[in-house]
Amino acid sequence: MKKNEAVSNVMSNNINAIQQGQPLSEVRHMMVDNNIHHIPVLSGEQLVGMVSFTDMMKLNVVINGADDRTIDAIIDQQFQVKDIMSKELITLNANDTIRQAADILSENNFHAIPVTNGGGELQGLVTSSDLIRYLSDQY
Repeated sequence: MKKNEAVSNVMSNNINAIQQGQPLSEVRHMMVDNNIHHIPVLSGEQLVGMVSFTDMMKLNVVINGADDRTIDAIIDQQFQVKDIMSKELITLNANDTIRQAADILSENNFHAIPVTNGGGELQGLVTSSDLIRYLSDQY
């Protein structure tokens, strides 16, 4: 196992992202349709936040038996992406190491780190699943 291997070798770079002004229901559908738990939020090309599955679960929307259209309408009426996204993010650069990514994930108890370039533009995402796959490939 290479201690100083770049995070760019394990990051997902074909990621789903959403613009800050898009409806929150689109985040919900991206997560469900693509079986993903973290969606970066952009303003143009700049990373401004992250919405996790946990953030979505915190929306106190209790609708027994409602269909998807009704749920989407209620979510979009009551909340905006900027209301639930995490704004203070820890990010990595593509040249940072896999070890740094593992340390950040374990120390902060979250499961995804955005990878940005020097200008704050999103380049990829490193998840705990990416690191587990990397570790599995080593053995």
